[in-house]
Amino acid sequence: MITALLMGVWSVAALDAAAQAVQLKEKVQRVPVLVELFTSEGCSDCPPADALLAELDAKQFVPGAEAIVLSEHVTYWDHQGWRDPFSLEAMTQRQEEYGRRFALDSAYTPQMVVDGTSQFVGSNGRALLAAVTKAAVKPKVSLAIENARWDQGVVRFAVRGEKLGGGKIIAVIAANATHSEVARGENAGRTLHHTAVVRAVKEMDGRVADGRPLSLETGSTRQADNTDGEMRLVVFATESGTRHVIAATEQRLH
Repeated sequence: MITALLMGVWSVAALDAAAQAVQLKEKVQRVPVLVELFTSEGCSDCPPADALLAELDAKQFVPGAEAIVLSEHVTYWDHQGWRDPFSLEAMTQRQEEYGRRFALDSAYTPQMVVDGTSQFVGSNGRALLAAVTKAAVKPKVSLAIENARWDQGVVRFAVRGEKLGGGKIIAVIAANATHSEVARGENAGRTLHHTAVVRAVKEMDGRVADGRPLSLETGSTRQADNTDGEMRLVVFATESGTRHVIAATEQRLH
């Protein structure tokens, strides 16, 4: 009887270990894909896109892909009745750069950009699935974050990668989750929730990915009243010329 019980316990433990091994292998085999959402709390079309990004982040529903997501709040809606507390001019400028690269007539929200190679309306789930699936087929260059830590409003870290060529390294601090009680504008009366909201960004030469000490100042954003929980450090590398994303990684900061 005892032997049978022991065998049963061993079997369950073995199955659990096997399941964990499969999950780990799947995670290792997943290709990191950067998904950027340009959004605004002043835009009534944006909440469905915000929800779609949050679902992608939580469920990782694209086989073979490890979606690394960023909510990038633009500023040009801030004069339409509601100032988005998460809007950054750097995000508006980044979207304008994409607009030139994709030869768009004008910027719009919600807009998703996947790996810097494709763009579409941010609430279009089918387009998101297709773009992330396509991006996951192309292997990424290895990139790792080392020794990341908080130090009085500054994140100190190192990055190590290979074969980055003459591209750029972009480091981003993002709030894991945020919320707002919107009082005016197109979303007046709504409580809006966001995922991986960019709070600080820094672009560096790709040669810094050699393990040297780096830093990114975050100011007081970590303690903001409408920021929930931990922060994320996202680092990605872009190819010289095309600015396509060739490597990406992230780490949670407590």
